[in-house]
Amino acid sequence: MAEVREMTVGVLGGTGAQGRGLAIRWAKAGLKVVIGSRNAERAQQAAAEIVEIAGGDVSGQDNAGCAAASDIVLAALPWEGHSETLKSLQAELAGKIVIDCVNPLGFDKKGPYALPVPEGSAAQQAEQLLPESRVTAAFHHVSAVTLADLAVTHVDLDVLVLGDDREATDVVRELADVIPGVRGIYGGRLRNAHQVEAFTANLIAINRRYKAHAGLRITDV
Repeated sequence: MAEVREMTVGVLGGTGAQGRGLAIRWAKAGLKVVIGSRNAERAQQAAAEIVEIAGGDVSGQDNAGCAAASDIVLAALPWEGHSETLKSLQAELAGKIVIDCVNPLGFDKKGPYALPVPEGSAAQQAEQLLPESRVTAAFHHVSAVTLADLAVTHVDLDVLVLGDDREATDVVRELADVIPGVRGIYGGRLRNAHQVEAFTANLIAINRRYKAHAGLRITDV
């Protein structure tokens, strides 16, 4: 496969905080980025704002245009629209690496908690909806605030990358590595994505208690 720096990276949900933060870092690193949204004008506006912040080659299209124009696609979608959006993009995402970073979480007066997913996890749901795509799971535990703040030049974070396609997970790890300070770490098969998604609830609780933007580091690797 081509080097990740030669690929066009699409961000479905790139107008949201997590997708926008990653798009900023990838644009800053010199990657070509396409922002996707249900509304093309909103995507174009977000792309222009990212260029103003980080520079680089960033454009905006509707979700279908973003998926079609990209080599590797990050799904940073609201959980409520996850299934419907991915199902509608089966043709555009066929044959491509798809990175699912969605965390199915609920919130009540006790705080965040993991929601049950019939397929096992958001990533496994994506795998079922996109049988012709190379589905991986990654970028669940990144702080959108930290990513968007380019004054933070070294992001102290390991990104767990899960998937059943070894080559695809290697590409996603490389995509993580382009962000200064970040390491992509293989985290197991896609069937293990549930606990990675669910752990986001613990991180949110940690961050609320300690007023931090905590992430993960894997030791001895």
